[in-house]
Amino acid sequence: MTEEQSFPVALDAPDADVAPMTLKMVGQLLAMSRESPRLRMLQKIHKSHDSGVQRMFNALQPGTYIMPHRHLHPRKEETVMVVAGSLLFVEFSDQGVVTNTLLLQPGTENFGVDVAPHVYHTYIPLKPDTLMFEIKDGPYSATDDKDVPGWAPREGAPEAEPYLLNLIKDLAERANTAAEEAKAAEAAGTAE
Repeated sequence: MTEEQSFPVALDAPDADVAPMTLKMVGQLLAMSRESPRLRMLQKIHKSHDSGVQRMFNALQPGTYIMPHRHLHPRKEETVMVVAGSLLFVEFSDQGVVTNTLLLQPGTENFGVDVAPHVYHTYIPLKPDTLMFEIKDGPYSATDDKDVPGWAPREGAPEAEPYLLNLIKDLAERANTAAEEAKAAEAAGTAE
């Protein structure tokens, strides 16, 4: 058994009718995400895979690869709120072209996102110890939780890390170009 196979992917929900969501809980979750070969860890809040609403904290470290996916078969809506850190939401066309990005950070205009079932998307943590709270329609089934397109490498595949690095590089280049264009437009406006 490899280290990745022996390290948990998710922690069970607290066994209580009233389960406080504590700083201690998320602190331990963040610590485990730093140790995880996947660089992320889930803390389930829902008690069963059969729950109609899946609720969880997801602790993420930069470098984790969340496969681009959607939740169309079966249809599941997904809502994410960033509690700590910084997260980039990336939306793709059906062909794998980036169509939209949103920087999500607590205390800012964009602190979360609600995603329709047909939208291919991923999340890229930009700061260590990024923590998000996720709500998704249930029930959960590992075999059909995510629709992963053919253009997206599977988690753990040799192509996954280069794909993520190229995606980040492309997004950084787009951001630099947009910043340069905004600066040039500002300079042109002041010159008039």
